[in-house]
Amino acid sequence: MPQSASSSVQQARQLLANRLRELAKDAGLDGKDLAALCGWHPSKVSRIATAKTQPSEDDIRAWCAACDAEDQTADLIASLRAVEDMWVSWRRMERAGLRRAQEARLPLYERTRWFRAYSPGLFPGLLQTFGYTEDVLRGVQRRRVSVDDVADAVAARMERQQVLYEGHRRFAFLVEESTLRNGLGDAETQAEQLDHLTDVAALANVSVGVVPTRLGRTRMPVEGFWIFDKAQVNVELVSGYLTITQPSEVAAYADTFATLADMAVYGDKARALLARARSSLV
Repeated sequence: MPQSASSSVQQARQLLANRLRELAKDAGLDGKDLAALCGWHPSKVSRIATAKTQPSEDDIRAWCAACDAEDQTADLIASLRAVEDMWVSWRRMERAGLRRAQEARLPLYERTRWFRAYSPGLFPGLLQTFGYTEDVLRGVQRRRVSVDDVADAVAARMERQQVLYEGHRRFAFLVEESTLRNGLGDAETQAEQLDHLTDVAALANVSVGVVPTRLGRTRMPVEGFWIFDKAQVNVELVSGYLTITQPSEVAAYADTFATLADMAVYGDKARALLARARSSLV
């Protein structure tokens, strides 16, 4: 995981390490005693106890057995898996193909009532047409996924878009003006996407803002991100998928979204930028 990705992951690792260290303390074991019982070098115990090394599930089983606390094993392994799910490399997420990765996000979308999404390069998935999604996912598949299930993955993303029309949900989307001319696919696909964006922006529960390309910006483009209610942020980085739940970090992304939203244009001004981008395709 990139060191700059998130302190949320490191804090979760530290909490797990603290719990393991407390088990050893309650059992009256120091690092050397625990290492001897587990058959490890003492430095491994130190690295796990200080969150410098993330334990494996087998490490947790051995640790709990040495501390005569095997009743804690299942809970600690569940905590470990939660930590692992906060940062997922694309290789791990997509090892079985793209469809499963698309479907895995559906429960989060179904329970969220307030969506905020910022994109510096591609239209957010909930706003994509079938053709645009196909081009996006085909590019991903060719670049890093050996399994070709693009058709199924596109269908899963299209199904997920139903959240736009179901229940009492609110959506706020921000895209950089450069996204309107990102050159993805052919002119027909891009024109259809721009028309679709105009249609979705007309929904009563949807706000679409375009951040204009101009001099004197107070906030430069950042990585694309989604905010789900006030509870969670997801960030797609080059190397993987980051989930942020630490309140201070969620608030930082919310503040960034608010700043970018103040810079964006809406309504007639946004439609003018969309129309200009569309006319440039001819």
